[in-house]
Order: sequence, then structure tokens, then C-alpha cells
Amino acid sequence: MEYLHSLFDTKLTKETAITVGKFDGVHRGHHLLATDIISKKSEGLASCMITFTNSPRQVINDDHSPSLITNKERVYMLENGGLDYLIECPFDERLMNTEATDFIKFLCDNLNMKYMVSGADFTFGKKGVGNTTLLKQLSKEFGFEYKEIAKIQINDRDISSTYIREELKEGHIDTVNEMLGYNYFVWGEVIHGAHLGTKIGIPTINITPSASKLVPKFGVYVTTIDFDGRIYHGVTNVGTKPSVSDKNIVGIETHILDYNGDLYGRYVKVTFEAFLRPEMKFKSVEELKQQMAKDKAIAKDYFNS
Repeated sequence: MEYLHSLFDTKLTKETAITVGKFDGVHRGHHLLATDIISKKSEGLASCMITFTNSPRQVINDDHSPSLITNKERVYMLENGGLDYLIECPFDERLMNTEATDFIKFLCDNLNMKYMVSGADFTFGKKGVGNTTLLKQLSKEFGFEYKEIAKIQINDRDISSTYIREELKEGHIDTVNEMLGYNYFVWGEVIHGAHLGTKIGIPTINITPSASKLVPKFGVYVTTIDFDGRIYHGVTNVGTKPSVSDKNIVGIETHILDYNGDLYGRYVKVTFEAFLRPEMKFKSVEELKQQMAKDKAIAKDYFNS
């Protein structure tokens, strides 16, 4: 996959199949779009996904709430999936003020677009006036094929990044993972904590999530931990650890089952499998220790079932 960092400065000579969007989460609906353009290789077209370094909702609605996926995570997920080109550009004033017809003409002239696919709710161009109806008209005018893909539904509602964020904030990790088509995860560097876990015989690793990454509802989860090409089982607390700290700093603390190595300074991937319980404030360290032992036992049963 060729990873490009500018849209308006890019010119492709190969004929392309294109899809455009923020692709927050790279969920099942996004996967359909990516799979569709990749399938066009059989017709001699190079697949090209155009996405943004920032969310359009930040520019349009001044909404700076965290996203489901960081830019680095999105590249990681897409780079081995068969895409030929990933163009990542800022959603800025120039792009936002490009007229809808001019935007499509640019894709045809500069990116050699011969095929385009989008979801049914896709909008583009200045003030979002471009839609699937206009795309059907422009495909005839500019000589490219256009395909509209219907939304996938769950619980009688369209799968969308907004819906997934809502469910993640509620701790409904099973629903989140079903909509994503993979299990939600957080990457992070292992940092030094208070070492309380080691002192009470249940050692943990701590990572601080990116400020741009939405973490699940505060609570305890069954997780898997990925490092060194191996997968380990664990139990993870997401939150501020109110029983042992009053700093109100959000962190992700994980006890890895049957592992005692030193991971400080290493990057690990924590994947959320199931929700166990809300985050709680305990009266004593001993009470916390007892609950952690129970959580550990439940996690072991989860993986052994």
C-alpha cells in the first residue's frame, strides 16, 4: 500500500477505484467499501481510499470529542488489506469550500477515477450539497462508474461511527465489537504506575491512551494483550482508579494472566472482549485485592469456557 499525505498535490496515472470518508473505526460498513474497490483490481483498477487526518465534525460543528481510532491505528488496520493507495489529508477550509462538482472533477482529472463507491448517506462538497443523486448524474457527465452500497443494520439501526461511540460509552462492548467486525482495542506504551498491583501480588501494566482515542465506559473488562507477536489473556480496568488515586487521570491498567515479565517502555495492544463490572471505589486495599482476585478468576473462566 502506498501511503500519501496530500490530496490536492497528488496525481495518479493508474486508473483508480475510489472511496472517500473519515472511516472512524473502520467498521463493517467501511470494510464493505474497501472490499468493493479492492475487488476492482480484476478490472485493472487500482484501489484508492481517501480519508482525513481530522474529523469533519471538528471543523463543521467544533466537535473535538475523541474518535474510535487514531490515524496510526487506521493505517495499521488498512496497510495489509490489499489497498493500493491510502491518501490521508486534512479536512480544512480548502477542502470544505470546494464545490461538489469541482471535487469529483478533481478526482477524475488528477486521480484518474474510473469507479467510485459510497454509502447511501455520503455527502461532499461545499455545505455538503453533494450526495448520491448528484454522483449518479456526474458519473455520466465525467465518465466513471458509480455504485451506492446500502447500510448494514443491527438492532434496526444503521451501523455508523456515531452509533458505535454511543454504545462504547455505555460499555456495551459486545455490540461495539459486532458493529466493528473486530474487537475494540487501544494501543499504548507501558508506563510506571504506583506499583500497587505488585505489592498485593497481582502485578499490572499501565498505559495512557491517546487523547484523540475514545476509551470504553469506565469499568473492568476481560481483555487480550498483544505484544511480541503473542496473545495473552488479561483483565483490564479503564478509569481513574478512585480507590488509590485522587488525580482523576484516565488510564488503562491490565493484569496479564500467567505473565510476570517487564514491559516498561514497550507498546502493547489491549483488546476488549467482554464487560465485567463498573469501576468501583473500595474502602481498603484489602477489599480491592479481594475484588481483583474475583475479577481474575472470572476472566480465567471466560477464556476456559
